[in-house]
Amino acid sequence: MRFEERVRKYEYKLNDTDDQIIDYILNNKQAFVHRSIQSLAAELYTVPNTITRLSKKLGYEGFSHLKNAIRDEIEANAAPQENSTYFCIQKTFELLDPEVIEIAAKMIHDAKRVLFFAVGDTAPFCELMVRNLRVSGKAAEFSIHRHEVIHAIEQMTTHDVLFLISLTGETKQVLEMAKIAQEKRVPIVSLTHFHANSLQMMAAVRLYCYAPKKVKNGYNITDRTPVMIVLQALSQYYWDHY
Repeated sequence: MRFEERVRKYEYKLNDTDDQIIDYILNNKQAFVHRSIQSLAAELYTVPNTITRLSKKLGYEGFSHLKNAIRDEIEANAAPQENSTYFCIQKTFELLDPEVIEIAAKMIHDAKRVLFFAVGDTAPFCELMVRNLRVSGKAAEFSIHRHEVIHAIEQMTTHDVLFLISLTGETKQVLEMAKIAQEKRVPIVSLTHFHANSLQMMAAVRLYCYAPKKVKNGYNITDRTPVMIVLQALSQYYWDHY
């Protein structure tokens, strides 16, 4: 996983000092790989331990691992191929964060009411999750009808959870439900493709898969396998713990 992707994945762990260090690395990659941790800390008015902690927050073993990984990225100097199912699956497994899966599962377990919503080809995954939760005795809801979902959200409270799936994170109907939930202060769990989008910005908990949009002859042929991987991981955690 590239440095920028790790920053996005673990952004919920980062503080202002971390952001300062990250900004330096992003703007000075060539110079960074030749810096010692002591000289970098001095320039950024921090201490080496802070940089080491940041490295580990981002999933590296330490500062040397971080520096070598960025050196490898520079030497590769090419964007990875995103066309194969294997690549999307591999990236999705890299994006799975056990801490976020645990948080999402606990939110669902503790919620008095859980509502799933998606449209189009991702809607069946909501129905799947309702069935998966039923295995452990957790009641959940799903509807494809706009007015029914709006009515349900309007009856929800801060003790409930709205789970929204949209690979682009920009699906009009999904964002409409997210805005209504925000007004009601209903916690949102989102599942989107791994990129900056409107839905993930509105969510309390953000789950990611790697499923870039693909179109052929006017048809959306985006691979939905990564969606299934994330939902299966969440379901398995729920089954194992609740």
